[in-house]
Amino acid sequence: MNSSDRLFAGYCCRMPEVEGKAATNGDRMLAEIVLPGRPLKETLAFFTEELGFRVDSIYPADSPRVAVVSAHGVRLRLDTDAQTDPGVVRMARGDMVGGEYVVAPNGTKIDFFPAEQPLTIPIPRPSLAILNPGAGAGFGEGRAGMQYRDLIHDRFGGSFIASHIRIKDGGPVADYVHHHHIRFQMIFCVRGWVSVVYEDQGPPILLEAGDCFLQPPHIRHRVLESSDNMEVVEIACPAEHETCVDHEMELPTGSVNPDRDFGGQKFVFHDASESPWLSWHVPGFEYQDTGIDEATNGIASAIVIRASGEIATLPLGHDAELRFLFVLQGKASFVHKKHVDALGQNSSCAIPGDLACELTDISADFRMLEVFVSSR
Repeated sequence: MNSSDRLFAGYCCRMPEVEGKAATNGDRMLAEIVLPGRPLKETLAFFTEELGFRVDSIYPADSPRVAVVSAHGVRLRLDTDAQTDPGVVRMARGDMVGGEYVVAPNGTKIDFFPAEQPLTIPIPRPSLAILNPGAGAGFGEGRAGMQYRDLIHDRFGGSFIASHIRIKDGGPVADYVHHHHIRFQMIFCVRGWVSVVYEDQGPPILLEAGDCFLQPPHIRHRVLESSDNMEVVEIACPAEHETCVDHEMELPTGSVNPDRDFGGQKFVFHDASESPWLSWHVPGFEYQDTGIDEATNGIASAIVIRASGEIATLPLGHDAELRFLFVLQGKASFVHKKHVDALGQNSSCAIPGDLACELTDISADFRMLEVFVSSR
């Protein structure tokens, strides 16, 4: 008798027949994924010996037709009578680089992927994007009851995303503890307020108009509640990134560690009421520094700019990958190649590098958010 024969015979002797009973674990119901089980002996040996699954049940004892195995957060029902597709099971392994797979005796493909998924950022394909409210760009339904307005339609080839997000009816937000697989992400409050709790940053923080967060990679957080008509602008790299739910962590964590490193970055809460206005390098303007440049080690920067005196024009040419502007108050004209776009409150511009453009006709009450981001 070989090892798989002994294993199969041992399971047949030990496991009671449970045909017709619901799969339970105490009072907790279980879910199973049904896969074809033939040949059962070889398939069962493969999943247990090669992939580390354990047998939860097998029946009938004298001539097994079904075996239920579980591991790695998955419960599989190997059924010799099942006429289902053998399917694909994805498994993380620390020694895998991706693209490797094996096929089980029953035909199920075991697709391996790295335990630590590398962050993939598309090569930027920049193009000028100017968006004005009401110009065919409305809000759509997003997750957790939030509404989203896309501010960079081509997303620079997938390297950046900017979203205008609002919650019309305030109160508790149907959110959960989660984190993001990103290179950069910031939240700027345009109006109203929102309460968010972050991993190792103490009790919930109230983000009000003019404030912003830097959310470093994989910091756990949860949106708790908001005011009516709350609006924020969110900017992230890459455009499509994974949001991962953490079912185990409870927030707040009970500890405060403002200097904690998350993927080479630190959490930032920029409180506008505590931030001084400084003279800017362009005459007629002053600015508030959010601290994002230092906290990201130069990956990104974000400042709030306002008019403060005699203003002629504001040159917008740059050598970064993205310069993003969001008008918070006032009016201006965006000029590029003799083409003029009128900008007002909630207008935005995504400007690629080495583009000759400027703002003119800037109103005395003009105020805007300016963000520079690099994807590399």
